[in-house]
Amino acid sequence: MASVVLSEAEKLYIVHGVQEDLRVDGRGCEDYRCAEVETDVVSNTSGSARVKLVETDILVGIKAEMGTPKLEKPDEGYLEFFVDCSSNSPELEGRGGEELGIDIANTLYRVFSCENTVDLKSLCINPKEHCWVLYVDVLLLECGGNIFDAISIAVKAALFNTRIPKVRVLEDDEGTKEIELSDDPYDCIRLNVDEVPCIVTLSKIGYRHVVDATLQEEACSLASLLISVTSKGAITSMKKVGKGSLDPESIFEMMETGQRVGKSLHVALQKILDEEESLGTSRPKVGFLG
Repeated sequence: MASVVLSEAEKLYIVHGVQEDLRVDGRGCEDYRCAEVETDVVSNTSGSARVKLVETDILVGIKAEMGTPKLEKPDEGYLEFFVDCSSNSPELEGRGGEELGIDIANTLYRVFSCENTVDLKSLCINPKEHCWVLYVDVLLLECGGNIFDAISIAVKAALFNTRIPKVRVLEDDEGTKEIELSDDPYDCIRLNVDEVPCIVTLSKIGYRHVVDATLQEEACSLASLLISVTSKGAITSMKKVGKGSLDPESIFEMMETGQRVGKSLHVALQKILDEEESLGTSRPKVGFLG
């Protein structure tokens, strides 16, 4: 992961500020930076979204393709995640970027492995034979800290924007089945994203923890906790990252903060998505090159 080099004096300044609930950029410990969210930015996808969290820039595209259901879940579709870390950071070139991409993809698989996150049964066309497979491509354009949270926001926004064509299964007299796709672009399936969690990363700095850490704050943190939280505040998964340790009391405090902040994050994101959709085709599009 991209990092910055800080002097001991700079680290001390950041740590002491966090203890007083005053961060270098003026935020409190539980405050997010202002994020820009835009959906439907890539034309040749079923759904897409771009999230820019100051210097962190994420693009997500979702492509719905027909496939065969998995043997263990014959009446469900499924999601596949691919992460490309094409950041301009030298540390993310080559093997470093590949390892980070695999780590992010594995984290997303874990977050979406919980039941009811996405209604996978609605993606089934014909049990044991045909289903929709959602290929979720994540592109890390720029890394400026807190990439897991930004990616989870972008994935939820892209899923909200995803439109899957409605299909009919026709069977002739001989029992041969044919699949007919609707020609109407508005005759489609929308996914319910109410239970899709967002990741809240809490970084332990000194005796306190902060959300939405900058690269400079990440350099002062030895351990972080990644918590996936639903809109109702339910924790679906946790992951500890970093070389440092976390005591049980800190973990419980971080979980409480994650639930509180996660609920607020979902409300703010859903408000943006609803406002954007209400504008319809009249909304101005910036796009990921904007």
